[in-house]
Amino acid sequence: MSNGAIFYACQSGRYVLKCVGDVRLTLCSSLDAHLQQVFACAGIEDILIDLTETDAIDSTSLGLIAKLAVKSQQLGLAKPALVSTNEDVTRVLMSMGFDHVFLLLDQLPTSSSDLQALPWVQESDDQVKARIIAAHRVLMGLNESNREAFQDLIKALEC
Repeated sequence: MSNGAIFYACQSGRYVLKCVGDVRLTLCSSLDAHLQQVFACAGIEDILIDLTETDAIDSTSLGLIAKLAVKSQQLGLAKPALVSTNEDVTRVLMSMGFDHVFLLLDQLPTSSSDLQALPWVQESDDQVKARIIAAHRVLMGLNESNREAFQDLIKALEC
């Protein structure tokens, strides 16, 4: 597996987020800070999450991506599209209930040129822990299975 990286593009109201390699909680601060900026700016109309080059993705990163879907729903936007061509990643997405908040696709519908790398955000351990907890709370809100799977993790992190 390759080290993970996250790229994005935003043009004419269309926002693309692309995850590459092994996407882990080491990227959660950067991703969460970026997503806060994205929704602070008006004008997003369509959202596409590209996981076609994702080898693996952890639950913290998935929680942040789910947060993107929840926030877009709150803003009255259409369901974001999420593209996954990796069977293992798709299986995790389905088990986490992503099919309820995303339009899941198995092939990329558009070119993802002109992507920029997310800027690296360095935070304290407490700030990262807070982001991990928040991301898992979003996952827990998607379905009962997630709630059961992550409740002990949340309790442990909060202690």
